[in-house]
Amino acid sequence: MDYDLKYDNGLIADEGVNENNYLEECYADLVKINTYQNSNVKEVLSEVDAVIFTGGEDISPTLLKEPEPWHGIMEELDYNATRDVSDYLLMAYCIDNNIPTMGFCRGMQMLAVVSGGSIIQDIPTFFSDNSLNYNYEHRNNKTAPEAYRDYAPHDITITEKDSIIESIFTSDVIKDVPSWHHQAVKSVDGTKLKVTAVTETDGYPIIECIERSDKTMIIGFQFHPEAAFVKYKNGVSNAENYMEKDLAIKPFVYFMDVNNL
Repeated sequence: MDYDLKYDNGLIADEGVNENNYLEECYADLVKINTYQNSNVKEVLSEVDAVIFTGGEDISPTLLKEPEPWHGIMEELDYNATRDVSDYLLMAYCIDNNIPTMGFCRGMQMLAVVSGGSIIQDIPTFFSDNSLNYNYEHRNNKTAPEAYRDYAPHDITITEKDSIIESIFTSDVIKDVPSWHHQAVKSVDGTKLKVTAVTETDGYPIIECIERSDKTMIIGFQFHPEAAFVKYKNGVSNAENYMEKDLAIKPFVYFMDVNNL
């Protein structure tokens, strides 16, 4: 909880949230300026050895280093201001205290945001604006409002040999990773992050893995290896469309082994 902000029954108070349910810029500014300094994060993590940030909602655009307006797509209106504050504070604390951290999808994007990176708020819009073709390679398109939408499998390429992700997978290419996102990390220029894996989409390198070069093990994956593992574990009919189960579990085994968890 950020004591600089006002809460109501555990949620960010209405005055701190706009009509689209993301943080008002004045609240976001307080979070970015003070981070966890006036919060209970140290107490919450006092007996925590490592942290995993999961996927989820879009991050409030006011939390970006250079705040942007909402992307304006009603079908993608998905924000959780209270979680944004909590995740931002937790991530900032983990980075400053070199706590072993993994982030998946939104978790990777939060790592980029806290580190000062930029975000593509909507991949289809970004591709259209840049005269690029997009065929929903990163999340299956919905054919109807109530239709089932599954993960989109695609390959990624590891771009840095001396990286955590290369140590995990010991391969140049990881095939058929499960992907489910309409946002992405756009750039980590000027930050302490390095890009260690990408996937080419109509020639544009969508960032698939980032790592903090100044920390022991703080890493973000844009894809969802856990989804592939669960598909195999539950015997889902299309599990073979995705990365193999033994490959999908590797990030978690490596994370636990390296950090003696």
